[in-house]
Amino acid sequence: MKSTSTSERAAVIGAGPNGLAAAVTLARAGLEVTLYEAAGTLGGGLRSVPLFEPDIVHDICSAVHPLAAASPFFRAFDLARHGVVLITPELSYAHPLAHGRAALAWRDLRATAEGLGAVDGRAWTRLMEPLVRRSDAIVQLLLSDLRRPPTDPAVPLLLATRLLRHGTALARHQFRGDEAPALLAGVAAHVVGPLPSLPGAGVAALLGHLAHAGGWPVARGGSGSIARALAADLTAHGGTVHTGTRITDLREVGDAGIVLADLGPHEFSRLAGPRLPIRYARGLASLRYGPAAAKTDFLLSERIPWTNPALRRAGTIHLGGSAEEVYGQETLNARGMRTDRPFVLLADPVAVDSGRGRPGAYPLWAYAHVPQGSPGDAAAEIVALIEEHAPGFRDTVLAQRSLSAPQLEQYNPNYVGGDISAGAMSLTQSFLRPTPRAPRLDPYRTPLPGVYLCSASTPPGPAVHGMSGYLAARSALRRELGIRLPRVPTRAEGRG
Repeated sequence: MKSTSTSERAAVIGAGPNGLAAAVTLARAGLEVTLYEAAGTLGGGLRSVPLFEPDIVHDICSAVHPLAAASPFFRAFDLARHGVVLITPELSYAHPLAHGRAALAWRDLRATAEGLGAVDGRAWTRLMEPLVRRSDAIVQLLLSDLRRPPTDPAVPLLLATRLLRHGTALARHQFRGDEAPALLAGVAAHVVGPLPSLPGAGVAALLGHLAHAGGWPVARGGSGSIARALAADLTAHGGTVHTGTRITDLREVGDAGIVLADLGPHEFSRLAGPRLPIRYARGLASLRYGPAAAKTDFLLSERIPWTNPALRRAGTIHLGGSAEEVYGQETLNARGMRTDRPFVLLADPVAVDSGRGRPGAYPLWAYAHVPQGSPGDAAAEIVALIEEHAPGFRDTVLAQRSLSAPQLEQYNPNYVGGDISAGAMSLTQSFLRPTPRAPRLDPYRTPLPGVYLCSASTPPGPAVHGMSGYLAARSALRRELGIRLPRVPTRAEGRG
């Protein structure tokens, strides 16, 4: 490093995917970067650890990575070049229905349409094919800071028509059968909020079309491989990593000229204390948190005994019944009413990465959506819902570990009340996070000199894409040092 002046020293607080992306970006720009992580291991939502058997790895938070495969940051970083193998299944996701039926979203759009029947197959193709054709432009828009015009002016209209059809009461009239609505409702439920809704339709358009474009891959060996690759690149560019180091006051990072915080508004406000101007502090406090997740990890003696054998090929399975049932459960959940039939998201890594299990020991990952801050785990409800479509599942469970919504917040303070989206994905908050009542043109810059936010509470929001970290680092480099990086990272930059 040629210089160690204050202006060229940077500190990053929090080593989730966005903190790691920010640290890598700053280090590649030539800064001396120090990364602080409170936990004993890096990764945040990318951690993978053995829970029950030393040779069986479980993903603790995120397990399936359509947005990592599509993200401009990760494409520029080039995960494969850094030893990360994303394995993409032929069957992106599935949604079991009554009487052994299942709606199947194949990566092949034509195969998906054929499985939905003549009428609904044509409707599904009309919905998804234009999105697949413009996938890069859609990803660039929805994984941006949401403050600037799109590169492709046709994309907003393309998205708007789909949001109005599938994010309003019109959603109930777009298909004739049960399968297509269930596929779309299951993806929309990733927004973790009332349905149908415009934000839910936006998530369905993004993740739904990626099922037929880049696919829904898993990282070979577990999500932690992505975090390790980012950390290795950071240290290769001169960065320093401190794990087990909880920052309790911003002044603890020393004389760093740039500070990026992969923290939610609550945690950041605690660190900044009275230094924050009142208006900005109130803006951060106005971020509303949404419904929560309750997670259970299982170790199974055999693969899930699905009634429909096609489900064994899906890395991701949505459980929640028909589209109407999913809409009803998610809406009740958003109103704080817990039920015994929550929407459940399963990730079966062995369906995609056979090396994740061995005979007699298979990992299974499961989230149930529950109300904000809801006490108690959801293991019983998750098991019951799986049993409906896989009788005998209970008998395969060798071990399980459950986390309630409050326990998820203990694991990661950014998940306030168990909200893994780090702020409700309402229409307003999707665009105006992290300060919805005091919106800023630059959502990453704080009023404190040289201090920026880069967590999932900033645009573009939750999921493993690294773009909040990249865009925050880009803003800091431009404003503090006059270094200009492209809005969308280029592959040439990624190989720097």
